[in-house]
Amino acid sequence: MTALYQPRLFKDYAPNGLQVEGKQEINKVVTGVTASMALIEAAIEKQADAIIVHHGYFWKGEVPEIVGMKYRRLSSLIKNDINLFGYHLPMDAHLLAGNNANLARALGVESLRPLESEKPLEESIGVVGKLQEPLAPAAFKAIIEQVVGRVVLFEAVSGAPISEVALCTGGAQGYIGKALAANADVFITGEVSEQTIHTAREEGIHFCAAGHHATECFGPRALAEHIRDNWGIDCEFIDIPNPA
Repeated sequence: MTALYQPRLFKDYAPNGLQVEGKQEINKVVTGVTASMALIEAAIEKQADAIIVHHGYFWKGEVPEIVGMKYRRLSSLIKNDINLFGYHLPMDAHLLAGNNANLARALGVESLRPLESEKPLEESIGVVGKLQEPLAPAAFKAIIEQVVGRVVLFEAVSGAPISEVALCTGGAQGYIGKALAANADVFITGEVSEQTIHTAREEGIHFCAAGHHATECFGPRALAEHIRDNWGIDCEFIDIPNPA
């Protein structure tokens, strides 16, 4: 996994890689967005040897005590000898088994370039690309909703068609300035803040908050396919629904 995601390239908010050690031989793997208790219980039911997630444990600033929810999660992993791997920013950025590139492909966004223009594409948290044909805001909103499987917040600031698309999955509403710098017609992310809508309206860029969880299913799902197809290991993506 380290060779695939190259965590050394990213300055992150949590450790990337093995977070909880389990059994040495891995024959069954489960991937998911967040290492919640529900995902752990599903992995136990599937008799998984390892769980690989986007949101793992041990975030900067969290309380260090192993009590309550943290104890229940960790004790379940340890008692069942399950390895937990977490890849946060590396899974956002990866062009094959990552969130941003796979969401972009699902939306028909092509010719990707980095949203973080100072970085190479494979290290950028966020991408910018072009639709094959310009779309009206309402038409593109309908495509986004079909792809993520939920109703989205879409602020169409005008009737101007959309060609250049910037996106960054999860809680990246603060990157709207980068989308403007990239001359994007629309910025898609997972979450919205109150000031984001004012920025979109006053700067003239369409904005979409498509759900933190919904936009970050694409990396874990692609990773499960990659593991099955290339490593010959039984692996499946398990979605634990989350409206956020």
